[in-house]
Amino acid sequence: MPNRSLPRQIVAFAVVGAVNTATYYGLYLLFLIRLPYLAAHTLAFTLSMTGSFFLNARFTYRTRPTWRKFLLFPLTNVTNFVITTAGVYLIVDVLHAGHRYAPLLASAAAIPVTFVVSRRVMLPAAKPAAPAGTGDSGGVRGTADAA
Repeated sequence: MPNRSLPRQIVAFAVVGAVNTATYYGLYLLFLIRLPYLAAHTLAFTLSMTGSFFLNARFTYRTRPTWRKFLLFPLTNVTNFVITTAGVYLIVDVLHAGHRYAPLLASAAAIPVTFVVSRRVMLPAAKPAAPAGTGDSGGVRGTADAA
């Protein structure tokens, strides 16, 4: 089983997140040339999220990417998307602070939530340990135990 220590995962998640943020922001600025800021944000977010899935599978969680995980991974980013989109809107339209740096500021609030949710999607659920002395390894229970 690969080393799935939490501290290593947090560091790897931060590095992947930095790469993902740079990719997102570069795409955002590129799309901003021709698109309104919310459209640029949405498109850049979607593309960078795909890259984030593969980087997190390989480097953060050391797990094989599967179609199931790939299809669930965007759901883990719904909260991230809502937080960053609301933040971009708040910074640009409410605070009038400008649209160039708004996504960077808004994304900071979403990072911890995204880590927790993505970890649940990417790693298998831990099986509960059997009580000591029962010899049960979590298999099918016998008829005497089923009652």
